[in-house]
Amino acid sequence: MEYSGKTIVALATPTGRSGIGIVRLSGDRALDVAADLSGRGKDAFVPRRAMLTELRDPKDRAAIDKALITYFKAPHSFTGEDVVEISCHGSPVLLRQVIDICLAFGCRAAEPGEFTLRALAHGRLDLSEAEAIRDLIDAQTNAAARQAVRQLSGEMSRSLQPLKDELLNIIVVLESALEFVEDDLPASQTNEIANSLKEIAAKTLEFADTYKAGHLIRDGLNVTIVGKPNVGKSSLFNRLLGSERAIVTDIAGTTRDQLNERFTVNDIPIHLVDTAGLRETVDTVEKIGVERARGAMADADLVIVVLDAHSELTDEDRDVVRAAMKQNFIIALNKIDKHASRDIERLSAAGDPALAEFREKMVAISAKTGEGLDDLREAIVRPFATNDLSSGGFLVTDARHCDLLMRAHDGICESIDALNANQSEEIVLLGLHNALRFLGDITGETTTEDMLTRIFSTFCIGK
Repeated sequence: MEYSGKTIVALATPTGRSGIGIVRLSGDRALDVAADLSGRGKDAFVPRRAMLTELRDPKDRAAIDKALITYFKAPHSFTGEDVVEISCHGSPVLLRQVIDICLAFGCRAAEPGEFTLRALAHGRLDLSEAEAIRDLIDAQTNAAARQAVRQLSGEMSRSLQPLKDELLNIIVVLESALEFVEDDLPASQTNEIANSLKEIAAKTLEFADTYKAGHLIRDGLNVTIVGKPNVGKSSLFNRLLGSERAIVTDIAGTTRDQLNERFTVNDIPIHLVDTAGLRETVDTVEKIGVERARGAMADADLVIVVLDAHSELTDEDRDVVRAAMKQNFIIALNKIDKHASRDIERLSAAGDPALAEFREKMVAISAKTGEGLDDLREAIVRPFATNDLSSGGFLVTDARHCDLLMRAHDGICESIDALNANQSEEIVLLGLHNALRFLGDITGETTTEDMLTRIFSTFCIGK
């Protein structure tokens, strides 16, 4: 892997005011810059020991702050290079000044993820572990953070290594047969190889299948609330969030544009969207809101159709239900605080034929009192819940990893078919070499530079 060997610098903490801000440097001149910035000799810095010192402006040597400087000597650092971390007060002006001084001393501003890229280049971690750092920073729930930590500790690499070793052993046997055996492999050995490949393919597929749960934990669900005006969509939105985020009035059409917020159900992040009431309207602004509501429905993983349990079902209600049928949906029968019954049969508009087949999807709630909200939360995640969510096992959370696992599985299956069809070793080996390469792409052994560039462009600067 090639990259500029120049010393890089970046802010490693979020922008904005804070108690502490950390400026990170990595490269062969990191210690020289720290010495120049502090006015101390390089010998004053002891590896892995924080030193309190003044930071000085090189122009007039005036003190600009007191900071803790920690030096990590190569190769015992995050990147495998000399690394310096400057912990100073978190004033944006001060942090910008420190970075500018480092740049003046010959450093270069780091690209997104470049510190982690250098760690990868120096063998401090593999690609799946590097991606876990990004996932840990972006984690929205405790479950997502736990999975990222497990991947960062090398659990994915350890899970894949036996599969790669078994594949390699089979490849060696077939390559040897291709080079040194004039006759075909004995039927017993061919059957043994085919059985081993079936086991590897099954394990690979089993690992890939955990992505459904892993994706849910990492990326969550897009959930859109829809319904005609004044059925309580915004009240439900506020109640689910636990805050008065949306304006609620008795005036129909109060919500003109969609509102977006996040909350969590059973460690699954939910991206919740409140939309304008779906109805025919001549109001230009409201009409735009209705169109956006329909677009949000199309993009949703789940649609919550809100109906007024205290009123008769209208044609507008039926139109909303028909529109939602194109997606995963549930029906929230709202305003049960005004209704004497909590029975779904009675609440569903006295057995209206349009709703009869959807009673299993219905939840009786009151956005005003909060009654039934726990049932609604469970109903939101129920269509997507899998046994893997509660198994406590390691999950594949990245779409790239899942895709590569499926490609490896398909390559192995192609080789099994070729073996069973008594095709030559060259044909059998083709699928196995592809599978081995796909598994190597996950951990970075065979990943192209273009793919690395694409992956690390998703990292934050300073990591």
